[in-house]
Amino acid sequence: MKWKLTRRFLGSVVIIVVIVGIVNTILLFSLLVYRSINNFETEEGSAETFSRTFSQYIELQNDKPVIKEAGLEKLREMNAWIQFLNNKGDQVAAFYTPENLQKEYSPIELVQTYKYQEEAGTTVFVGEAHNFSYLIGVKNKQIGRYVFTYDYDKIFKNINILLLLILIVDIIIALIVGFIFGKKLTGPLHLLIDGIQQLRERRFKKIPIPNGVYEDVFRNMNELSLKLNQYEKERNQLDQMREEWISNVSHDMKTPLASIQGYAELMQDNANDLTQQEMKGYTSIINRQSKYMSNLLDDLNLTMRLRNQKLPFHLETVNIVAFIREITIELLNDQQFSARNVEFVANVEKAVHKVDKRLWKRAIVNFIYNALVHNDEQVVVKIQIDSVYPQCGPQQKSSDISTNSAYHTQITITDNGRGIPSKDLDQVFERYYRGTNTTSIHGTGLGLAIARDIIIAHNATVDLTSSENKGTTITILL
Repeated sequence: MKWKLTRRFLGSVVIIVVIVGIVNTILLFSLLVYRSINNFETEEGSAETFSRTFSQYIELQNDKPVIKEAGLEKLREMNAWIQFLNNKGDQVAAFYTPENLQKEYSPIELVQTYKYQEEAGTTVFVGEAHNFSYLIGVKNKQIGRYVFTYDYDKIFKNINILLLLILIVDIIIALIVGFIFGKKLTGPLHLLIDGIQQLRERRFKKIPIPNGVYEDVFRNMNELSLKLNQYEKERNQLDQMREEWISNVSHDMKTPLASIQGYAELMQDNANDLTQQEMKGYTSIINRQSKYMSNLLDDLNLTMRLRNQKLPFHLETVNIVAFIREITIELLNDQQFSARNVEFVANVEKAVHKVDKRLWKRAIVNFIYNALVHNDEQVVVKIQIDSVYPQCGPQQKSSDISTNSAYHTQITITDNGRGIPSKDLDQVFERYYRGTNTTSIHGTGLGLAIARDIIIAHNATVDLTSSENKGTTITILL
């Protein structure tokens, strides 16, 4: 893949160089042709045109050439001189000529004078007017004439060789430069492709970040790899929790089902041999286990609807202090917990909030039951209600708190029981964190998860701290 990218890059560079060379050649030839046809207005072209068209300023007087005043002015402007010759090459008239200029010319001398400068800085041009020839010498060092001979075939052959050499040299340079830059450009791309391949294979490895144009790309690639790695770990954890949850649900469903099935078969096979008291005991067990299964299914349905925010809320304005006091009294009136040590302390007379009374009662009762059921009978459970200032968030000033709700209601449920091991604290609010305990008639293993979800659904927070052999504290901030 690396060399494939490099070849493509080199091919692109070579094609561009070839196209540029062809276009430059076409433009060069077009320029030469255009110049040869239109004869650019160079200084020499201007001087030669001036010389050839100077006949318009010449007239005859007494059969001798005479220059008009305008022509004399032009000669002065051009810093030029003019010499008239007859058919024999003898001088018949002259204007502004130098003193050492010869007066007679043979045909070969005329050719020599035209082809080469007569003196340094002077270029001679030839013209004809009224059957007289004239030589015009322009004194200007910027003007020159170079005479050379050439062969068209050789010229075109040499041009073709030159163009071929230029093209070969350009291609070699393009290959060298393209290889150097292509290696630098395609090398990071090769690493990037390998990184994408690793992501596809779920191998989240950090890629070294090279300097250059790809630096941001590699940095974003590493961030993406890090996030995908986190998501992968979370997904694996969720999959593991789901498998454990399904396994626990299956176990908790199988246990009462096996009990129901066993007692039902016993009653069916020995219907005539069982006493009325035995029949009553068996039916009581079947009834209790069926109620447990019903409660388990209800709890499963409730927690799923809470997690997916599909449960409708019926909010009412409730005095939390009076509401929880009633829950505590109702709990102590239960024959099972009438002898238990449950304290209620309210450090505020009234705390009004909008809650769903049925669900809120479910959450509070779940926390209290959890403290009573999973500890010894001597455990002391304390329920306390306080008004506290809300903590300032990172984007919230203390002055903002006083203008909003002045207090939060804090509900604390504390026990001095056996506590929760530190290794289980992270899972305490997860479903079935206590495993396959089905001996208690209070709870299906979903109590704390349901309570937590109810509190969060009311835009409140819940926090649990615990130490082994010291007890557990649940803090609700509403």
